[in-house]
Amino acid sequence: MPHMTFIAADGTRIEVSTAVGDSVLDVARENNIAIEGACEGSMACSTCHVIVDKNWYRKLEELSEDEEDMLDLAFGLTRTSRLGCQIEITEELDGLVVSLPKETRNMLLD
Repeated sequence: MPHMTFIAADGTRIEVSTAVGDSVLDVARENNIAIEGACEGSMACSTCHVIVDKNWYRKLEELSEDEEDMLDLAFGLTRTSRLGCQIEITEELDGLVVSLPKETRNMLLD
């Protein structure tokens, strides 16, 4: 069973077990990690924005144009930013490390 680590906005590291096929958003919710995911993973917001550790970023599937457009709305965007709903856990991602941004922007409420 793969594992991954979330780094909270305050720097706290939380290591959790995952299941192959789950999204990072699913894993966060299953483990009570503070991530919003307002659109329930339909890629209609940027509230599941995570910052992927640079050593893991190149192992991810390439981001789609739609994901790139949604990321443009995220606070604290970095070169390794992704939407948690779009990262599917695979065996190759065992050990994945992502950080949660300090803020999110919920465009569904604006």
